[in-house]
Amino acid sequence: MNQQQMLMMLPGLQPDELSFIQNLTKDMSETQQQQFLMFYQGKRKDQQTLMLLTLIGFFGVAGIQRFVTNEIALGIIYLLTLGFCGVGTIIDLVNIKSIATQFNQNQAIESANMVAMLGK
Repeated sequence: MNQQQMLMMLPGLQPDELSFIQNLTKDMSETQQQQFLMFYQGKRKDQQTLMLLTLIGFFGVAGIQRFVTNEIALGIIYLLTLGFCGVGTIIDLVNIKSIATQFNQNQAIESANMVAMLGK
């Protein structure tokens, strides 16, 4: 299975995320690309999951999406302020694509670094 086929198995893969990953892994061997995809697949969050977690903020615990995206301090602030009285939660719903993209890019870079460390 080549890299393109493996990438297509990732749920909710956006074109800009695909382009970023292809650029990040272009100099890797096939084995390294497979290792990268194994690491990345376990770390990445799709946009729909983050949207559902954000919606939970209206009905229960605000800020779950921030905890999941490793923004712990902001998650605690959302939790204590009920998502800035709902305004922060609404803003997160509007910006969920950029939140997911930023988180996934950071996870892709981290996964690429892990593969590079294994290769040494």
